[in-house]
Amino acid sequence: MWLALTVGAIAGSSVFLGALIGTKFKLHEKNIAMIMAFGAGTLLGAATFELLRESVERGGIFTTTIGFLFGSIVFTSFNLYLYKKGGHKRKSSDRNPPDHSGLAIFFGTLLDAIPESIIIGINILQEGKISWLFLIAVFISNFPEGLSSTIGLKKNGYSHTLILSMWATVFVLTGLSALAGYSLLEDAQPETISIINAFAAGGITAMIVDTMVPEAFKKGGPLVGFIVSLGLLLSLVLILLQ
Repeated sequence: MWLALTVGAIAGSSVFLGALIGTKFKLHEKNIAMIMAFGAGTLLGAATFELLRESVERGGIFTTTIGFLFGSIVFTSFNLYLYKKGGHKRKSSDRNPPDHSGLAIFFGTLLDAIPESIIIGINILQEGKISWLFLIAVFISNFPEGLSSTIGLKKNGYSHTLILSMWATVFVLTGLSALAGYSLLEDAQPETISIINAFAAGGITAMIVDTMVPEAFKKGGPLVGFIVSLGLLLSLVLILLQ
């Protein structure tokens, strides 16, 4: 139980770490884009090689398909709402438009982070050990989100204290989400775990395509495609080494 809480918190800590660096230093936007692209590839590999594979093994292709599509639809629906409130800027270092909402950016980040953390707790529950692939993928992908969004919020006049408080809250909630995934699903049937894994994979895939890759390409240019490929390759290597 405590392992799930700790690992979930570690995965979420990179959002706060990125925010902390964003408040103290000025980094080149292209470098941030490359980190984001690498994180996108690693996370895409984790969703494919780990979550979907395990979902099929536990519940079959039909359950996996339903969960995957539902996760993608739910994430996209929430993202459409947050888009209107400025939440689509949660991975951007640009100055946000006047009608943007820092709260929407905060909830958008939670929309990305909480399902990932629940899966970390489930993996520890089911396997009795840390899924290094998923932990590394989530940690890498969260870092540029905290960094980029902090730079954007600073340009809009948000104080360092408020920004760090927002991401510290995300850090705490990711740990608690991993704990919830471990504690609440202890007696869950394999089909339930299957559909949760597939649901998370669908949401993660939609998130990568909706937010991470477009922002990375906008700042990093065509080289981003190669960097995403490197992240995907790292995922394959890590899954083979587990």
